Amino acid sequence: MTDFSTPAQFGDLQLKNRVVLAPLTRTRATEDRVPTDLMVEYYRQRANAGLILTEATVIAENAVGYEKTPGLYNDAQVQAWKKIIQAVHEQDSKIVVQLWHVGRISHPDLLSGETPVSASAIQPAGQVSLLRPKRDFVTPRALETAEVQAIVEEYRQSALLAKEAGFDGVEIHAANGYLIDQFLQTSTNQRQDQYGGSVENRARFLLEIVDAAIDVWGAGRVGVHLAPRGDSHDMGDAAPRETFGYVAEQLGQRKIAFIFTREYQAEDSISQLIKEKSGVPYIANENLNRESALALLVSGQADAVAFGRPYIANPDLYTRLVENAAWNELNVATMYAAGAEGYTDYPSLNG
Repeated sequence: MTDFSTPAQFGDLQLKNRVVLAPLTRTRATEDRVPTDLMVEYYRQRANAGLILTEATVIAENAVGYEKTPGLYNDAQVQAWKKIIQAVHEQDSKIVVQLWHVGRISHPDLLSGETPVSASAIQPAGQVSLLRPKRDFVTPRALETAEVQAIVEEYRQSALLAKEAGFDGVEIHAANGYLIDQFLQTSTNQRQDQYGGSVENRARFLLEIVDAAIDVWGAGRVGVHLAPRGDSHDMGDAAPRETFGYVAEQLGQRKIAFIFTREYQAEDSISQLIKEKSGVPYIANENLNRESALALLVSGQADAVAFGRPYIANPDLYTRLVENAAWNELNVATMYAAGAEGYTDYPSLNG
């Protein structure tokens, strides 16, 4: 019977168990987006997971939408990530970096006065996360065709730096209303060029990025992060089963290492369709508890289970899952704070 402790093979990644640390923005990098020694300890504590997906990591200076999120576009960042990777590898866990461009989910104040970019010039509802005083999102600038292709190259360069740093692979962040998702879904993509209109065109940007990552890493070390429910950052798609079904088929043809979906379980969930159409290992995530996660593994509906907020509050969550031990409660107020409080000071079962 497959359970939390069963080893897994995801492409070229041999995992010691089926528990995954979900990507979690924690804003503990420097102003220059260099990972810190505090981050080394944070990831070391959680390397009981078979697979660690890093917090979303920006591919370029103009890809940002939050302060103090880490990057992977210069040598200082590469050198700092090496210490984190070593700490994870010392516990026989795998660590994959999640590569990120936020697109329209930013603000000129974070971009040296420049206007955020997107698939189309459609303003998202809502306000910019964590910036104070609060301010609304602005209307983004639609990327020119040549600019889209240049961003694909930025992903390639970041993937190359990930290899230099020693990561075990890359995950392409195509979820949660960020730039790739803005190309995928119809509510944010009204383009007339080869990146707009049909599902084949709307998925082109994602697939070109995936192909660039495969060129660097091989398919067996590339994953993709999707949010088929479209429930973040004012997203929406006219036919999500068609859109994400096509994406799944294309990723399956490429035989990537895994697909991760952030989608709570309900009658209208698309994740099982994605798993079936892709045929690649599938990581389930969102609002899972011990019982629901175990049921997904035992039934074969998921090949691994990922936890976000529970892993913030429980650095030894894998052990707690296996032993059916109680979980610490999350302090929401310190999720994006500075320093160790609410970051590396949550207690483990052994103190």
